Order: sequence, then C-alpha cells, then structure tokens
Amino acid sequence: MGLNDKIGNSAEKGLGSAKEEAGKLVGNDELIHEGQREQASAEAKQAGEKIKDAAAEAGFNIKNAAQKLKDGFTKH
Repeated sequence: MGLNDKIGNSAEKGLGSAKEEAGKLVGNDELIHEGQREQASAEAKQAGEKIKDAAAEAGFNIKNAAQKLKDGFTKH
C-alpha cells in the first residue's frame, strides 16, 4: 500500500468518525450514517490495498522460487 493511499484512507476514516460523532452530538441521524459510510469505505479501501500488496508479494516469492528451482537444475 502506498503512503498516499494510507494517508488518504486514514483521513477519510478520521473524517467519517468525526462526522459520526458530530451527528451523535446534535442528534442528526443522516450525519451519523454518512460518517459510518465514510469509515466503512476507508476500511474497504485499506483491505483492498492489503490484498493487492499480498498478491504482489506472493508473485515476487513465486518468481524467486521458480528462479531458484531453475538455477538448481542448471548447476548440475
């Protein structure tokens, strides 16, 4: 996950949390729900970025393992 993505998602989540709390303070259900939606959206984006990072790492590991296997066959 890129630093900009982390910052953006954290900001979105923080803003959502602030909206939710403000909505609770003034009794505005619409603001509460908007804040909750923003938090859920940020969390979903964070999860997607983590999956993307894990897939990239797995691909890198597979490539390295294949190269080691290939090197093992060509050394003999």
